[in-house]
This record gives sequence, structure tokens and C-alpha cells, in this order.
Amino acid sequence: MKRFLPILDWGRDYSRATLGNDLVAALVVTIMLIPQGMAYAMLAGLPPQAGLYGAMLPLLIYALFGTSRTLAVGPVAVVALMTAAAAGQIAAVGDAEFHLAALALAALSGGMLLVLGLLRLGFLANFLSHPVISGFITAAGILIAGSQLRHLLGAPIEGKTLVELIPSLIANLGNVHMVTLILSALVLGFLFWSRKGLAPVLHRLGLSARAAGLVAKGALFAAVAVSTVVVWGLGLDAAGVRTVGDIPRGLPGLSVPAFDLDLLTLMLVPAAMIAIVGYVESVSIAQTLAAKRREKIDPDRELVALGAANLGAAISNAMPVTGGLSRSIVNFDAGARTPAAGAFTAAGIALALVFLTPLFFYLPRATLAAIIIVAVASLLDFRALPRTWAYSRADGAAMGATIAVTLTIGVEQGLLAGVLLSLLLHLWRTSRPHVAVVGQVPGTEHFRNVKRHEVVTAPEVVSIRIDESLYFPNARFLEDCVNDQAADLPGLRHVVLMFTAVNEVDASALESLEAINARLKEAGVKLHLSEVKGPVMDRLSRSDFLDDLTGEVFLTQFDALDRLAPGLTRDTLAQPRRETSRSRLAPASAAE
Repeated sequence: MKRFLPILDWGRDYSRATLGNDLVAALVVTIMLIPQGMAYAMLAGLPPQAGLYGAMLPLLIYALFGTSRTLAVGPVAVVALMTAAAAGQIAAVGDAEFHLAALALAALSGGMLLVLGLLRLGFLANFLSHPVISGFITAAGILIAGSQLRHLLGAPIEGKTLVELIPSLIANLGNVHMVTLILSALVLGFLFWSRKGLAPVLHRLGLSARAAGLVAKGALFAAVAVSTVVVWGLGLDAAGVRTVGDIPRGLPGLSVPAFDLDLLTLMLVPAAMIAIVGYVESVSIAQTLAAKRREKIDPDRELVALGAANLGAAISNAMPVTGGLSRSIVNFDAGARTPAAGAFTAAGIALALVFLTPLFFYLPRATLAAIIIVAVASLLDFRALPRTWAYSRADGAAMGATIAVTLTIGVEQGLLAGVLLSLLLHLWRTSRPHVAVVGQVPGTEHFRNVKRHEVVTAPEVVSIRIDESLYFPNARFLEDCVNDQAADLPGLRHVVLMFTAVNEVDASALESLEAINARLKEAGVKLHLSEVKGPVMDRLSRSDFLDDLTGEVFLTQFDALDRLAPGLTRDTLAQPRRETSRSRLAPASAAE
């Protein structure tokens, strides 16, 4: 039972001190989550209470099943944007069908995560490369900021991509509501300043460094409270400042939404994208925070926990949820020790829904938009693309394509483009593996690339090191490499394939090895293998290849050359060892 309910593990050692730490963390996160939840619901095109509902039952469920002790689950900006984009294909914002589509996304993504977790298929998320995720989040952050211009400026700016947003912004510059603009500028200025400037001021006023940091986290709530009072006191709503309006008071009812098959079919791909992005980001955050306390998480059980949490969101009239970066860091810094802190946060949100919702009637939408802008500012990493491109052109191309397609076409298309391009580039790279002719380093039993090091080779023997597993995309490439060497070396008598980095040989590669062996045999050349790993040897033993092999299988590359060119090998070993440094390496291209 501990495997499925981690609460049975950490709950047994729950102490009064732990309770105190969790309560303090829950209070800080609750103060932060109330305005964030409403803001992210607005970003998703849903009523404000949907964001607060998403911070109740999902948090309770995660507290039962989650393995991270500090991950704060709830609404997040990127998932909210993806929800708005997908639901917008079904109905207009404000329609009942729009909210039903959002619930379908929560249910489908939750079901997918749950099934993947039960089948222990968490490794599938590894196919989404970090450059693609990084590029997608940066592009999504830009779109999120752009989508909030209408609330910050009080103008009817519409659009889901930059291609739509920029012309709409230019066309509506004359419709900017000055009162809303001034209010937005003041709130934005305060929130950006408070991120780094508020804590030092509080510390100078006498608070301890830790207390000042925790109080500074309440800047969001302070901005909400002050701007609400200002709008109410000055009657700015009558002057055209848009407010949140009435929020239903009380807890959400639990029910299973009535989904039809057509809706579920349309939401299938967007739900898969939300599930993957949410899981990858959530697990990354959880692993980072767990490492700081030498704790550990179980990725497959995290799939189950996040899946169950999203199913809870679907039946509680909420929105899709996942682990949030900023709230998780605040939860960690505030001293949370167990997932119970999340349960206490859910209780705090419940109290707010029962007692505080009437106070949010005059909360300006511009304040919520400012909260979103500040939250996504940390997601933007404009230096990542040139940095990635300089290191790897392939990864840089995948990141660039993800950013470009996301900004110009849409979030789902951008993510899909990045994933597909990453897979295609991976197949292209592995179809042309790094293959090096190697020779013996004087004074050692080591063998290195002849183009990079001062090595010794035997004219009748060519040793080829294969730096990649052998499978169908690169099997023919290996055949061509061996054929080229045989054609260029008329005195060749032995070919040794060095399998140091070969972890897999599939059926197509096996046929290529058999073809290489047969062609070399016809040319009077023997084929040998060296440094073959146990699992690869086991698989080769299940075929006739080893029986037909014209040469031998050697334990090490030195053994192979000691047998095939003993005089040269021993003389080379007896030579003084030469120091090899980068400055002495022969020039070589990246392909060498």
C-alpha cells in the first residue's frame, strides 16, 4: 500500500514540528495562490472560481498519491494558455461548451497520465527534448503576455498568435483606456519591484531575513487588496475599469460532466500535449527540489498522482492542473516538509471561497493580468536559442522551429513541430553515426582516432570504432564505411569492428554485418569483433552470424591487434608514452 499511498510512509513520522512547518508554508502559498488561481482561470478563458476550484480537490488528491514533499500542484500559466487555445476551437469564451471542453481536457489528460503511470511508461516523456520544451515555454510566455494586453490597456486587442496580436494592437492604439493603463503600470511596477526590492526593505525595518522573504511573497495579495480598494473607493468601475465581478460563494459541487464522443475526439491531441508538457515540467521541478533535501521521487507514481489530480479537477468543475514552479519554490522556501502542506493550502482556498469571494467583486482584471505578466517573465529565456544553436545545430533548429511555429501558428502546432523535428533530427544523426579508424597510442594499450592522436597502425589491419548502437537507419552506413576502407587499402587482410559503444544490434544491422562478413570473405579479408558487450553478444549468439564469422571475437582491442599484428603491437607498447594534449591534437572536424 505504501507504493500507491506515500502518505502511509511519511504520515507515520508526522510530528508537531512538521505540522507547524507545513501550516506556515500553506499560509504563504494560499496567499499567493488565491490571486494566481483567478488570474490563470482568466488566462484560460474560464470564470475566476475555476482557478480556485483547481486548487482544492486536486491538491488533496496529490497529497495522497504524490511522492514529492514540496511540489505545489494547481493552475499554471502555460497549461492555462493551452487550455484556452484548445477549448477555443469548440466554442467562444463564456459559453457553457467552452467550459465543458476545458473539463474534457482535464479528464482526458488525467486519464492519460494515470494509465501511463499504472503501466510505468513515464520514460515516454523523455522523447520531448529539453530544447523543445524550453523553446515552447518561451514562445508560450510571449503569447501569454500578448494575450493580457487587452486587460492591461483596456482595449479590445484580440488574437492567439503574434500574427494576429500585433495588427490588433496597432489598430487599437487609439482605444487605450488611460485609467486602466495607469492602474496597470502601477501594479506592474510594484510587482516587479517587490520580487527583489521588498524583502530588503522589510529586513531593514526589523524583520529577519527569512521572515522578510516570506512576507514579500504576499506582494501579490497586497496588490490585489490595494487595487480592489482603490477601484471601489474611487468608483473606477464606473469610469470603465473592468473588474472580476460576482464570484459564486461556496465550495464546488462534485459531478461527472456529460461528455459526448465528438468532443472527446476533438480534445484528444490537445489533452495529450497538456499531459506531456505538464508532466515534464512538474517532474523537473519535483526532482530539483527533492535533490536539495536528498529526497527522491518516483516518476511513475508522479504520473499516477498528477493523473488522479486532473481527474479530480474534471469532477470539481475546475481546470487542468500541474506542478507550478513559483509556488513550489515558495512552498519549499517556506519550510513545507510533507504533501500535507498542499492539503492545508486546499483548506485555505476553501475558506476563501466561503468567506472572501464577495470582496473580490471590485478586483480589476488589469491586476490579474499584471500578476500573469510577472509570473511568465521568469519563463522567458531569450538567450537559450543562440546558446543551444552554438552547441548543437540540430537542437537549435528544433528549438527555433518550436518558437517560430508556436508564435505564428499556434501552441499545439508549435509543440508538435518541435517534437517531430527532434525525432527526425535524431534519426538523421543516428543514421550517420560517428565512425573512427583507430590506432594504438605508443606506450599504452589504448586505441584512439587516427585523425586526432599520434597513433600507430598496421598496414594489413584496419580497426574501426563504432560510436553508436547499430539499427536499421545506420546499418547501410556501416556497410559503406567498411567497403570504402577495403577499396582504399589494397594490402588489407583484417578488419576489426570495435564495439565499445554498441549497446544494441537489431535485425537490420545483423543482416548488414552478415553482408559485410560475406563481401570481405570474397575479397580475402577476415572480419573480427572486439570489446563486444555481454547483452550484444547474447543476441548475436542467437543467430548464425558468429558461426559464419571469418575472424574472431576478442575481449579487448589490444588482444585483437596483439593476435593480428603481434610484432608491431609489442614494439608500440614498448615505446615511451607520449603526452597528448588538446594543443597537440591534429585538426579534426566535428564529424571525426
